[in-house]
Amino acid sequence: MAAFVPPAGGRLATDAPRRCIAAARRPVVYVSPAGLQMKAPPEGAGSVAPVTVSRSGVEVHHFAPAVEALENEGAYAMMARAADIAKTPGPLVMHLEIGQPSYPTPPHIVAAAVASLSDGETKYSPPAGIPALRSAIAAHVSSTRGVDVHPEQVVVGPGAKPGLLLALLALVRAPGDVVIIPDPGFPSYAAAVTLAGGVPVRVPVGPGGFDAAELRRVALGACGRCVAIVVNSPGNPTGCVIDRAGCEAIAAVATEADAFVVSDEIYSGLVYEGKPGDAPFTSMLSLPGMVSRTVLVDGFSKTFSMTGWRLGYAVCPPYLADRMALLLVHSVGCTATFVQRGGVAALTSLANGEDAALQGMRTDYRRRRDAVVAGLNAIEGVTADVPGGAFYAWADVRAYGELGFTSAELAALLLEEGRVAVLPGTDFGPGGEGYLRLSYVGEDEEVLEGVARIKSVLDRLRASG
Repeated sequence: MAAFVPPAGGRLATDAPRRCIAAARRPVVYVSPAGLQMKAPPEGAGSVAPVTVSRSGVEVHHFAPAVEALENEGAYAMMARAADIAKTPGPLVMHLEIGQPSYPTPPHIVAAAVASLSDGETKYSPPAGIPALRSAIAAHVSSTRGVDVHPEQVVVGPGAKPGLLLALLALVRAPGDVVIIPDPGFPSYAAAVTLAGGVPVRVPVGPGGFDAAELRRVALGACGRCVAIVVNSPGNPTGCVIDRAGCEAIAAVATEADAFVVSDEIYSGLVYEGKPGDAPFTSMLSLPGMVSRTVLVDGFSKTFSMTGWRLGYAVCPPYLADRMALLLVHSVGCTATFVQRGGVAALTSLANGEDAALQGMRTDYRRRRDAVVAGLNAIEGVTADVPGGAFYAWADVRAYGELGFTSAELAALLLEEGRVAVLPGTDFGPGGEGYLRLSYVGEDEEVLEGVARIKSVLDRLRASG
């Protein structure tokens, strides 16, 4: 067991040995420069985990720096606050804060999972995924991205997030390696980079994606230590779909910097042109020379309304897929077989053109998108562009910053006074200040009522300001 070392500047507070070799030994207690005691765990507690003890006797446990730095994802935190507000007297809370489709999972997917359970498929499965699903994913990605993908390039996991995290755990080779992430961008990007031991560097994104000149400056300025660029198209929170020219610019920078691209395409089935599954957008994987340096991350949650199933995948070079599979072995072990059977059914029906349910969902999302954007643009001091994909509206409320309100303060005010939950743009990075994100995946009545309440609160705010 490693020695228990006091914090820098601390002093030994007892004559106990400097090493706590076994749990049965008396713990070593140190006094920090601030006068707080640091101690090893009590007898029988196992491994050494420092604890700060305040003068009042309250213990505060300390963890690895990367874990200490973790924060909750904004959507989950807002859901919890909205649940508390919902317990107080007043109208129902309108939930526009999370990307949780209101539709049930299509029945044929559910039936496939139930059949799997009935057939006794309740044992361990291969860590990288059952062969049937890996083959189906390879065929789907080959068809939608226009490149040859083979099953050995596919790694299945419980959701898309493992694909992001495990890829970065494999790619970040040394503390201080740089990973470029979009600002604003999905909050788990920064968390995954930090957990992997890297340094997340935010580069601003606009309606067309990254600014190519700034991206190149940051990537090459890392002096060979930029190991990956995270790309998200269609994007969360803005709904931006990066066109081919934008993707080619990213690919050029990645090639010049000798960096991987981690391409988060979880909303690939929700682009508001073409048919679901056709992916009428440019995937980083499809560009010349990018198969060897791209990790494509996708999943079933958004397109197939399977958020609670937790099923996603990564597509990457086979040598990286092997490493990611080992990380799965030593973390989650495997993904439940019955869940994977549902995924096979989803992709099989899509390949056979049996996509009426998905087209219906996307038609509804488009209608809600248009209504929400129109409603937001009807509010004085608010503007919103029409998003090309995903299911979020990105509302520009910088005019209310001139009245002294931050995005976080506006979101709190809307929840408390309007009983409508939205996310402040700063939940997605500092580049989100002056914006609010609204999800339009709920029922029509909830979404439209939520926008009406936003207008009511902001109109009162301007009138009083």
